[in-house]
Amino acid sequence: MELKLYRPPPGVRGMTSLDKDAFTQTITVPAVQVPTGVLNKVIKSLKKSTIQRPGVHRVVQEKEENSGFRLVLLDPNKVSSASSFSEAEAEALRSFGVPEELQQYELKLTYDNLKTEEVLEAVLPQGQDVTSAFSRVGHIAHMNLRDHQLPYKNLIGQVIMDKNPGVTCVVNKTNTIDSTYRNFKMEVLAGEENMVAKVKENGVAYEFDFSRVYWNPRLSTEHQRVVQLVKRGDTVFDVFAGVGPFAIPAARSGANVLANDLNPESYRWLQHNCKLNKVQSKVQTFNLDGRDFIRGPLKQELPALLKGGSAVHVVMNLPALALEFLDAFRGLLNLPPAEQNLPIVHCYGFSKDDNPEADMVERASRSIGFPLENKCSVHFVRNVAPNKDMMCVRFTVPKEVLFCSDEGKTEQSEEPAPKRPKCEDSPDVTSA
Repeated sequence: MELKLYRPPPGVRGMTSLDKDAFTQTITVPAVQVPTGVLNKVIKSLKKSTIQRPGVHRVVQEKEENSGFRLVLLDPNKVSSASSFSEAEAEALRSFGVPEELQQYELKLTYDNLKTEEVLEAVLPQGQDVTSAFSRVGHIAHMNLRDHQLPYKNLIGQVIMDKNPGVTCVVNKTNTIDSTYRNFKMEVLAGEENMVAKVKENGVAYEFDFSRVYWNPRLSTEHQRVVQLVKRGDTVFDVFAGVGPFAIPAARSGANVLANDLNPESYRWLQHNCKLNKVQSKVQTFNLDGRDFIRGPLKQELPALLKGGSAVHVVMNLPALALEFLDAFRGLLNLPPAEQNLPIVHCYGFSKDDNPEADMVERASRSIGFPLENKCSVHFVRNVAPNKDMMCVRFTVPKEVLFCSDEGKTEQSEEPAPKRPKCEDSPDVTSA
């Protein structure tokens, strides 16, 4: 176990209002005296053993300012005596005429020289979790503090802002969830109350009010994965488009896009981001309920698209609820079944099942009213929480589902739909 270089003064334990001066401490570290003429070469040779700490210089002046020597500060966890140097390091010192003798140097550490974890570990009660993890959204650091951290929330926010250049606002997710518009309530812990973030993802610029729309920086890889499946000339229907992380890259790649979101704020920022990325001519935007979008604009456009030669993709990224919207495809068109160019659905969901792939297929089959086993693929997106995965099921909408028969009923397979499993817990719509 490594020796902790910094041992905080007892007075900082339990601090709720940040006092930076209270963290100052002087420690003793080893140093080697080096002639200035070979200083750079020695530093290069000892780079694995020199002290590494925020704001701390590895090279310091000798007590006599005009001396032709400097002191190179070493990490006491790696060098405790002259014999601690590696063979290569010792050989380098000899070749540069530097004695393998260590001196002791009194190093003053201040708040600025401490790491985030060191500060929080010093302040919070001993033995409690001091995680400093957060999601970065432009200038905003978004945290999800646990109950035992809440008494220290403002101090934690200030430390996060101090230790992360470019972060000027720190927010914490509260327990109040707006499930209609898929965004969570938040409180500002530190910094400016400016919620309009500017971010870049996969080379695309986005702007939005983070407090009023949904955005998850952990989904950038998934956005890119799906967009790469879309070819120039394809059509994309984005049922729950948010501020455009699927729709805008797809349009930039040459697809024609119809993007929808029920949240008026998401709809407004979606339009803004289309203009920002100069794809407004390729993206039609809608402010509708997802089912109304499928039964309206998608239904209107689909007959002509099915006769063409390009693919049709339907993206449904509302993992808490999207599977429930698949029933909107039942009997959507009153046309003869077409074997080619049937729409490809990418539908997201959460699963707490021991076999999430099978769970996704079963629930999608039940909702759409047709067995999808062996007719779809399931992709793991990410782990949202212990025993909770975000998944994406991809399938071509069966003609037996999409088209109505002459009697006006949806054509059905001879295979029965899977039995309905027991009800699950209500999904957490903010965890995507």
